[in-house]
Amino acid sequence: MRRTRVTAWRRTVLRDVVAGLSVAMVGIPQSLAYAELAGMPPVVGLYAGALPPLVAAVFASSPYLQTGPVAVTALLTFGALSTVAVPGSPEYVGLGLALALLVGAVRVLLGLLRAGWLAYLMSQPMLLGFVPAAALLIAGSQLPRALGVTAPAPFGNEILDAGWALAGPDRWAVAAVVASLVTAAIVLGGRRLHALFPGVLVAVVAGVAVSAAGLYPGATVASIPTGLPPFTLTAIPWSSLPALALSGVLIALVGFTEAASISRRFAAEERTRWSADREFVSQGAANLTAAAFGGMPCGGSFSRSSVNRMSGAATRLSGGVTGLAVLAFLPVASVLEPLPTAVLGTIVVVAVVNLMRFGPLLALWRVSVPQAIVAWGTFLATILLAPRVDLGVLVGIGLSLLVFLARMLRLDVDTHVEDGVITFRPRGVLWFGTAQELDTALLDALAEHTDATALVIDLERLGRIDTTGALVLRSVLDQARAAGLTAEARGIPPQSEDLTRRVLTSRSSLS
Repeated sequence: MRRTRVTAWRRTVLRDVVAGLSVAMVGIPQSLAYAELAGMPPVVGLYAGALPPLVAAVFASSPYLQTGPVAVTALLTFGALSTVAVPGSPEYVGLGLALALLVGAVRVLLGLLRAGWLAYLMSQPMLLGFVPAAALLIAGSQLPRALGVTAPAPFGNEILDAGWALAGPDRWAVAAVVASLVTAAIVLGGRRLHALFPGVLVAVVAGVAVSAAGLYPGATVASIPTGLPPFTLTAIPWSSLPALALSGVLIALVGFTEAASISRRFAAEERTRWSADREFVSQGAANLTAAAFGGMPCGGSFSRSSVNRMSGAATRLSGGVTGLAVLAFLPVASVLEPLPTAVLGTIVVVAVVNLMRFGPLLALWRVSVPQAIVAWGTFLATILLAPRVDLGVLVGIGLSLLVFLARMLRLDVDTHVEDGVITFRPRGVLWFGTAQELDTALLDALAEHTDATALVIDLERLGRIDTTGALVLRSVLDQARAAGLTAEARGIPPQSEDLTRRVLTSRSSLS
């Protein structure tokens, strides 16, 4: 029996080691690419892909979730910092550390307070608008690099910069275009061959080999410091924390949706438990580690988590193996210095193609016009306000709240009259914001049907009734009786029955 357990344990460890190494092979080049997307030196991405996933694995709830630099969080980071410091500068890198600290602190706090339910409060229509907009901006920011061009005077908007690059094919660098096309072919073609084909790794190795042989005349990564991650907690500009607080909260919440969605999906497929609270702590601890050891804001990666699962990962150990593998690579990271930046740009573009899902955006008009307005409003705001994509998120949240309030402030009262009986069937929520609608409906009905003898208020289609709503309901019934009608309320919602009956049967004046 003991030998069987030992054998099973060894098999599990082997699976995790293989899966962790497989993810590291994809994660190393992606970390470089996402660091540049965030406006950071490439090595910062490697630092964020080393110790943070190792720490995240200790607290994680999902055995498959892989933590490190991710595209959307990188874009949010660039949006928050690029307007206050020059990307790539020491000041910018320091602000990135501060932002990672804030993101980590918020997530850990939410996890410890058992506020994991907040992960479900990000409106789905808002995300349907934000994610494809963010993907377009990410692809747009990398397109000039993939084409080997640099705008003499950037427009400050990734879409406009990409349009400028596409509009001048005479400016394209042939070597960069070839490298980009080959990279895209390897990555996308590899996926068709097998889901686990290491297309990103093959493209990077090929790019480094060609460049190192002197066959690539274009821009390369050029410089990657070697060595273990530095301790940077003392380098954080603490005075900048208040100014970055809002961005930190938004990244903590929006960036968590990717980790939450992939973890929930895997848990549902395997019929296992998953804790949003634990995952908040896990992702928070990873960001705190990134702030302490030279990294940048990070999150759970959908693509690398999928690779981890398909590679046979069995436990959270695989995430730790990935972190250790990246950590072991750091002393020799300079081997990637010849890597063409066009290859990195194409890796990012290919990675976000699957996020450009416009079908649900179009279909939303047929499902719900108000929710479609939220989605498209978020989409347009994110595009137009770039690089401040965090403001696009705020617009989406604001639109979601407005739609919610508009729905909550509406009470539809269907009126049916037959044989002298007036029947009201209100739909919505009867609360202090809508209660006057019921009173108005009564006055209109009495004025229009002077021969009516009875009033029935059917409450079956109400969501709930609050105290003010119950008081107005009683007032409407009393007014009808004072007008000479018999009056009754029926079909009271179960969740509001006790309160409503107490108010209706109370003999004391409550109004």
